[in-house]
Amino acid sequence: MLLEEHYFTAPKRASPRLLSLSLASRSEDLQWMGSTSSKGPNDNRELLSTLPVTPRSGRDLLQGLADPRGRVGRRIADCEPMWRGLWTLVSRAARGPHSPRLCTRQASGYPAPGSGATIFALSSGQGRCGIAVIRTSGPASGHALRSLTAPRDLPPARKACLRLLSDPRSGEPLDRALVLWFPGPQSFTGEDCAEFHVHGGPAVVSGVLQALGSVPGLRPAEAGEFTRRAFAHGKLSLTEVEGLADLIHSETEAQRRQALRQLDGELGDLCRGWAETLTKALAHVEAYIDFSEDDNLEEGVLDQADSEVRRLEVALGVHLRDARRGQRLRSGAHVVVAGPPNAGKSSLVNLLSRKPVSIVSPEPGTTRDVLETPVDLAGFPALLSDTAGLREGVGPVEQEGVRRAQKRLEQADLILAVLDASDLASPASCNFLDTVVIPAGAGNPSGSHQRLLLVLNKSDLLPAGRSDPHPDLPSHLLLSCLTGEGLDGLLEALKKELAALCGDPSTGPLLTRSRHQHHLQGCLDALGQYRQAKDLALAAEALRVARGHLSHLTGGGGTEEILDIIFRDFCVGK
Repeated sequence: MLLEEHYFTAPKRASPRLLSLSLASRSEDLQWMGSTSSKGPNDNRELLSTLPVTPRSGRDLLQGLADPRGRVGRRIADCEPMWRGLWTLVSRAARGPHSPRLCTRQASGYPAPGSGATIFALSSGQGRCGIAVIRTSGPASGHALRSLTAPRDLPPARKACLRLLSDPRSGEPLDRALVLWFPGPQSFTGEDCAEFHVHGGPAVVSGVLQALGSVPGLRPAEAGEFTRRAFAHGKLSLTEVEGLADLIHSETEAQRRQALRQLDGELGDLCRGWAETLTKALAHVEAYIDFSEDDNLEEGVLDQADSEVRRLEVALGVHLRDARRGQRLRSGAHVVVAGPPNAGKSSLVNLLSRKPVSIVSPEPGTTRDVLETPVDLAGFPALLSDTAGLREGVGPVEQEGVRRAQKRLEQADLILAVLDASDLASPASCNFLDTVVIPAGAGNPSGSHQRLLLVLNKSDLLPAGRSDPHPDLPSHLLLSCLTGEGLDGLLEALKKELAALCGDPSTGPLLTRSRHQHHLQGCLDALGQYRQAKDLALAAEALRVARGHLSHLTGGGGTEEILDIIFRDFCVGK
């Protein structure tokens, strides 16, 4: 049966202001968001129900085509099911490319580099060791395992078996090793995988790697390629990938706890929960747009969407006000040791780092540049900086050292202010108290001022029985770098300060990267546009943008450039 051709065109309206939500951008129709009325919309809306609703022209056209009373409708009344099916296909096609995908345990949609190839690499550390682990991933993993263990067949899945490994070219024995077979998709990468647990001598490892390289279809893996394939096959979300990278590079107990919680999906689950909230709110808004004229629509649908968005805005604001705690936990808080000359700053740096980082001398001005060392302070990562003594320098070199010390103080997350307990009345000590300690608010570390701990060193030089030389000073700690007395109290105080700076991983997910901050801020900004929207269609689009930011955060809509940056920090075999 021949049918007349019909084209979906935009209805003409006076003063069109915005072309929005076309058939190619998920709206099921092409419509102009304009108004012929001289009366403007409610600029200060409180409820979505006060907003104008633009009719779905595409749906109306379809209904007109299917209407048996119309001229065309009488000719195609028998094809109503076909038109409905066609419209469903068109609608799905329109929604597809623009619908943000939430990264759950489904595939991410991004092909792994060299998809189809089988990769291999040493997964354990370089150098001599008791056992080295070599792994493969890809469709030829089973063939590689058979080639090195011929004439034996594949071992049972996920069961370690002792096999003799031989060079597939010469048949020369290489090692007697444990081998494991992980058929996909029940593997780390989601592909067929094999592992060779060989003796960790360099010659053995080199021989097995060369043997694998001779198997057709195998190539050496690139850095992070195993984990990237796991992401591509939906085994890990992007936040879990970042948690795995942080776990590999963790050096302190707090870093390990945070990375493990992120690897377990804590941050990803939180973002997916927020995305579900936005999806529900978006569904309510879309339902009101489509069915507001129907009587069977529940009352209060838009009110419920508004309340869900308000709760989400509060939750996002709380996480964005974490003052970079997660990023400090990942990269280390910046702790600067400062004070007048000969107060014992370098001795304190050596004591906290447990190694001779700085030169210690009774001569004033020994330290003239900023010396930095990463340390583990009470389980938290920190970058400890030793600075020049703050005084009026006697030469241009020392003056430059003082200038650098003052600049580093401005960048510090925490200042360890060191004074000589036996020389508090000196001009240098008094000037340091007036210019650094008091302005930084040493007596109010929980306030809005820069965090500072005042340490009175050389307590071993105080007269016997005089435990507190100056009770009128701001809150301070007594310490002797020579004897170690007071070190436990200093470490306990540092633990409290660093816990406040870096956050406690056990209290909830932390934002460990600037990428997390960027997408959550973008989501919050989009929700602000939603509340200011003057049309329901624009409000719905703002919800889509907000949901898209959450999808990007977990890896459902990232770009190849971002993925390259994240995965390049992995070692080759991970």
